[in-house]
Amino acid sequence: MRIFKCFKVIVAVLLILLEQQLLWGQTEDTWTAFYNQDSTLVGYKDRSGDVKIPPKFAGYMTAIKFDDIVAGLERNGEKWISYYVNKDGKVFGTDSMYIFDNTADCENEGFIRFRDRESDKVGLFDKKGSIVVPAMYNDLTKVRNGMLVGLKGAEKKYARENDPPVDNYYTWVGGEEVLLDTLNNIVAENFTNDNKLDFYSIEITSKPSEDKSKKSFPSNDGTYVTFIDFVEEFKIWLANDLLSDFTTEKLLQASHDTIVWESTKGWAKTEKRAFIENNFQLLKHILSEIKEPETNYAVFLNGLNPFMYEGAEFDKYFNNCREAKEWQYPVLSVVISYHYGKEAMSQNRFDFLRTENGYGLISSTIRNAEIK
Repeated sequence: MRIFKCFKVIVAVLLILLEQQLLWGQTEDTWTAFYNQDSTLVGYKDRSGDVKIPPKFAGYMTAIKFDDIVAGLERNGEKWISYYVNKDGKVFGTDSMYIFDNTADCENEGFIRFRDRESDKVGLFDKKGSIVVPAMYNDLTKVRNGMLVGLKGAEKKYARENDPPVDNYYTWVGGEEVLLDTLNNIVAENFTNDNKLDFYSIEITSKPSEDKSKKSFPSNDGTYVTFIDFVEEFKIWLANDLLSDFTTEKLLQASHDTIVWESTKGWAKTEKRAFIENNFQLLKHILSEIKEPETNYAVFLNGLNPFMYEGAEFDKYFNNCREAKEWQYPVLSVVISYHYGKEAMSQNRFDFLRTENGYGLISSTIRNAEIK
């Protein structure tokens, strides 16, 4: 019975992923935000410029584009009312807005999180305004490829302990993480969510993957859910592909069209061929240090800086609220540290953006030499 139940859950997950792929392929009108005359309130227009929602949102209104759901904060007399609204004009989740770091949640794949104020638990709405995951978790991730991670049984620890808390900065301590689908089926228990997994690479396997760039998690019937680990994948690519027989042409192939770099006068942008040909020996020397065992370096996962990377070519790497989609297009940063005495230190940094075409160098900061 357990095997049959888990099989049904896996089939349900795959059907959801297939359905979403079909839905994502459809063309729908994306509404865009616009302001009133004094830029204090936000509304939305369709692609023809027709006003769909007049300017009335303020405060936590962060979505620049409107596909399925947006969060809104509206003044009603002397009070502010927060809620979600979809394109049908349905209002739901009143005073249950999910807020993190003073910012309202942004819909992803047609779903948005909410927090029940009485229980302080988090659930999930679909684009129709229906609750698909009840508010039973301490926290939830955004939906990623039809899946999300739920935390339960944890305790909230504030950065500055007071009663009541003096700020909203807190972390969750303890608890258990589970991998869910958008029907609230548990796909895998004891799931370690370190935000380094590519949810778009899911595999259902009969045994753990032996690929060092992947991580596998057991399900109840003995099968495994397997994902690519961004950091491990990048480290293998860096050592075995880029730094093996390191040439100008290889670095050109593994670079974004424009390189952002920090100069003595601030940040600059240069076409990749000019940047690499002018600085190749320096870039090769520093990056090749990674192969030396005594080199102090680390790899970090980030997202694109929305203030530095603007324009149509970068739109796909951000969601409707201009948040970097690091769960799909992460930036892997190589930071090499140099110590001079007990306190003095400098660092060189190289950022690589992961795209459908692989990793590409997109920015560089070199402290101990002059970039041309």
